[in-house]
Amino acid sequence: MNPGLDLRITPRTVQQQTIEKLRLAIIAGVFPPGSRLVESQLCAQLGVSRPSLREALRSLQAERLIEIIPNRGPFVPKLSWEEATEIYDVRELLEVVAVGRCATRITPEQVKELERALKAFERAQKSRDSLELVTTAAEFYAIILANCGNAILEEVHRGLVARISFFRGRSMSLEGRAGDSLQEMRDIYDAIAAGDEKRAREAAQRHLDQAKAAAKHAMENEA
Repeated sequence: MNPGLDLRITPRTVQQQTIEKLRLAIIAGVFPPGSRLVESQLCAQLGVSRPSLREALRSLQAERLIEIIPNRGPFVPKLSWEEATEIYDVRELLEVVAVGRCATRITPEQVKELERALKAFERAQKSRDSLELVTTAAEFYAIILANCGNAILEEVHRGLVARISFFRGRSMSLEGRAGDSLQEMRDIYDAIAAGDEKRAREAAQRHLDQAKAAAKHAMENEA
């Protein structure tokens, strides 16, 4: 168990917190691909009832972060490179367009919000906090998607965030990748702030190409 990841539930919606804690644990690699999730152990770790846990597990199954196998229970699936490729292909279709649209629509206030997200990623990179790297990168892109002027595009992307974050975690695990990613995200930010749609799209494409290559390398090392 990662000692830096606190699985205890604090007062809020127990159901939602259970989902969030388990999602982060899977993305962070606390429960690696192929591992079985033992319900009795999870209930004790999280401090929740079995019905609450099972509802959370069903939600994570819908996100395709876990599989629930009859008579065997929940497992973290071993995702193939073919599945990863499909995710990156969809990211390319959505994110390159979103970044370009954002560059022509974003307001000065929203540019400042995007800059804050980039600085949060930079702090995570300096502290080598793997989980913060994943969550702050997701926030950076969430701001871009929220300001691209297409609610359907944003909705489709939101439905993939959990799996995108899973592969982002694999990519960020490579030595030096977080620093490279920071520079690529700076290029995206600079182009958006300048209102340069063409440069923004090109920067987003470079970022995705490099992230995909890093994820492939990391997954080959894990095999």
